[in-house]
Amino acid sequence: MEAAAKRLSAALDGLEAALERRQEVDGREHALADQVAALGVDRSRLASQLDEQTARATQLGAATREVSRRLDMAMDAVRAVVSGKTG
Repeated sequence: MEAAAKRLSAALDGLEAALERRQEVDGREHALADQVAALGVDRSRLASQLDEQTARATQLGAATREVSRRLDMAMDAVRAVVSGKTG
């Protein structure tokens, strides 16, 4: 009877240890799931910011081209005026 009690006690100790390990694993899995969710949110935010900046870069490129065109026209006009006055 005493041997059976010792075996039962050892089995219960083993079960308790297994449960503790399982709880640790579950806790790590939960933490990992939280991290994955946070990464998903960050990815969405970064993708949105990238889209905004890409649109802004496109607008700035168009504005740069327009400014360059206007400067070219102004320089041509100045050259024409200078050529007419000196010639």
